[in-house]
Amino acid sequence: MSTIVGSGEFTYRVEEGWGKLPEGWSLGDVGGVGVDAQDRVYVFNRGGHPMVVFDRDGNFLRSWGEGVFQRPHAILMAPDETIYCVDEGNHCVYKCTLDGEVLFTLGTPGEAAPEFSGEPFNRPTHVALSPEGDIYVADGYGNARVHKFSAEGKHLLSWGEYGTDPGQFNIVHNICCDSAGRVYVSDRENHRVQVFDGDGRFIEQWNNLHRACGLTMVNPDDPIFFIGELGPFLAIHRRYPNLGPRVSVVDKHGRLQARLGGPRAGTEPGTFIAPHTAAVDSRGDLYVGEVSHSAWEAGFQTPKPAFVRSLQKFTRIQA
Repeated sequence: MSTIVGSGEFTYRVEEGWGKLPEGWSLGDVGGVGVDAQDRVYVFNRGGHPMVVFDRDGNFLRSWGEGVFQRPHAILMAPDETIYCVDEGNHCVYKCTLDGEVLFTLGTPGEAAPEFSGEPFNRPTHVALSPEGDIYVADGYGNARVHKFSAEGKHLLSWGEYGTDPGQFNIVHNICCDSAGRVYVSDRENHRVQVFDGDGRFIEQWNNLHRACGLTMVNPDDPIFFIGELGPFLAIHRRYPNLGPRVSVVDKHGRLQARLGGPRAGTEPGTFIAPHTAAVDSRGDLYVGEVSHSAWEAGFQTPKPAFVRSLQKFTRIQA
């Protein structure tokens, strides 16, 4: 019997076993997932083959990025049918063709800015594009900054510092931009999403989240957001229910529309361990990537199972 998750117009059937890999291959932690105009699914992962590409039915098409990326963290599918790849371990952002040819690099691979300096980059986490083509980079693990660049790579401005007040960050993790130029930032360890204008001026924040991690936007004219929440992490509250890990669906004002996932972390279909990234295809189907392996090792007190899932597909059930 199929597993059904979500509610209302965001109700999905779990596609168990989706994603057929060549014999002997496995996905590591999935840092980023994206879908192109042909509904091909790009999985940026920390296994032996950094970018694995499937068709929408889960058939393996190709892989690329071997020997290029050190620690995949996020991807962005661009309107010009290119893909931006954020490599946390190499401290840079690569713009690539859909076949993996590197066209452009922000940052110098392998060279980090001084930690906590505010200078780009130290372990960047995500990238977004403005309606005009400017590039926003979330510089999230070794800094607490958002950097804005021109399409040609000229640094225009930066904002953010460590803290809990509006405009401050405690791990700036994911970032996206709508058609009006508003910039949405998941401020992970402050349990919120902050909203800014294109020059970094604070507009509002959403707080009904627990360790907001993945942040994916669909329909930039009237946005809907899919937010991966990592859930409780400390031993003292790891078993608390209703804190995640889960995927929350919210509107452009942060109002909850639906939630996917169980009351606690799990390995059953439709539950999550560490939802880190998401993507939606042309039919509304949802793909969720998880950093399950590292999260299990860091956050659980029990041995890791032989199989830990890091990618799930959810087929939208049309009303």
